[in-house]
Amino acid sequence: MRKPKTLGERELHLIAMYSNWDFNMTPKQFYAKWQVSYEQIALICYRSDSTVRGWFKQGKNRRYPHRNDLRHLALMDFLLENFEEIPEHLRRLLFLVSS
Repeated sequence: MRKPKTLGERELHLIAMYSNWDFNMTPKQFYAKWQVSYEQIALICYRSDSTVRGWFKQGKNRRYPHRNDLRHLALMDFLLENFEEIPEHLRRLLFLVSS
């Protein structure tokens, strides 16, 4: 087993930047931009269909997405918009394309 890598200033800076990253998209924004179903949004966010339906409800039974859900949708939007521009070696690293 390998010894864990030591975190230097660069890595600590990247962690701080990532933790404060305001990279998000609401389910309503994503739904308005892309022709997707609630089920597809659930798949992107790793949520149940009923949870996603709750995000679109009004009133006392409404649910609200978590920060990670907003980040998943923003990342999926980025990939849908920019997939062709991502270099192939980076796609492989992200497991988006088989070798």
